Amino acid sequence: MSTDTRSVPLAGTAHPLAAGRRDSWAGVASLGLGVFALVMAEFLPASLLTTMAADLGVSEGVAGQSVTVTALVAAVAGLALPVVLPRIDRRLVMLGLTTLAIASSVLVAVAPNYPVLLAARILIGIAIGGFWALAIAMTAQLVAPERLGRAMTVVNTGVSLATVAAIPLGAWLSELWGWRAVFLLAAGVGLAALAVQLIVLPSLAPAGAPGLRQLGGALRSRLVVLGLVATAFVAAGHFTGFTYINPAAQTIAGFDASGLATLLLVYGVAAFVGNLVAGPLVDRRMRTAILVFPTLLGAAMAVFALSGGAPVSVVAAVALWGFAFGGVPTTLQTWLARSAPDRLESVGGLQVAAFQLAIAAGAVVGGVLVDSVGVQLALIAGGVSAVVGGVLLSSLRSR
Repeated sequence: MSTDTRSVPLAGTAHPLAAGRRDSWAGVASLGLGVFALVMAEFLPASLLTTMAADLGVSEGVAGQSVTVTALVAAVAGLALPVVLPRIDRRLVMLGLTTLAIASSVLVAVAPNYPVLLAARILIGIAIGGFWALAIAMTAQLVAPERLGRAMTVVNTGVSLATVAAIPLGAWLSELWGWRAVFLLAAGVGLAALAVQLIVLPSLAPAGAPGLRQLGGALRSRLVVLGLVATAFVAAGHFTGFTYINPAAQTIAGFDASGLATLLLVYGVAAFVGNLVAGPLVDRRMRTAILVFPTLLGAAMAVFALSGGAPVSVVAAVALWGFAFGGVPTTLQTWLARSAPDRLESVGGLQVAAFQLAIAAGAVVGGVLVDSVGVQLALIAGGVSAVVGGVLLSSLRSR
């Protein structure tokens, strides 16, 4: 273990906080800032899809596969990084992942064609997969067990803030400066996150140095496997529609670029609220939370699809959509922590893989539906998938 005076000792449990040691909320906040930068870079294509596709000479469905590539790489990285780096200080790993995200955004900004852009998106995929595989275990070492739920809410606030501010701002700024400048801005945000992590994130030992045997043990757990399947249904459902929210807003409601930016802002504010509600709710009524959020998600997507283009209905549907999905990450991560508290990195990697593969599947299915039969059917299909996942997850019992 590192002899760094900021090092947090590992006791070999899911929550290895040494008795009497103060929580490192600054460290938790630095993880939240890091995920803000990652989510901004990961999902900017959703708000820039139309202009990116036109500039690169591809269809919107093809351009949407930049999300698919990212998700596939993230799925592999989430499983692989805890295994191939079993003894490396998690602080150093996190700093490396943030650096990869910065490099990805810069390369996307200067990509001369679509294949080069896809290659650049591989780097952000590695960063995202590695981050989410380690995030729960790292957070569990930074705060006491009874405050883990609140700490995960802080981390996931980075997701909400990226959705509230960064992604809508990207859609607006792309009209002023172009989509490439927006990715350079994302690189700047990544640099800021890296600087903060360098200052405040303490050294953290790996949570049990997971290996292939532990992954195999997790996969032999019926509870874990069914939980992963349910997670995949919810995530795939969401991204079947959200990847194509740009053409959906234009096709269904006739929104222009400024209207889309406003719509994404509504989504983001609602997602922020959903994240804040999710923490206390999962602590008190886990089964309610894991059923309510996916069900509301499915309902919102259906209302959007069937709104007939009425602006009030579209805005209301997007607000409900944001609120519902805003509660999903904290809910799923808390469920995971309670279901497998003794192998958080291993099962965390599996959840990352399931979630990211589901994002890829959703982007592919959504792209096919958008290009062949229209965006409305993509939204409805995604909503059904989300509800199925919620029903399955609510039928399972975590610890």
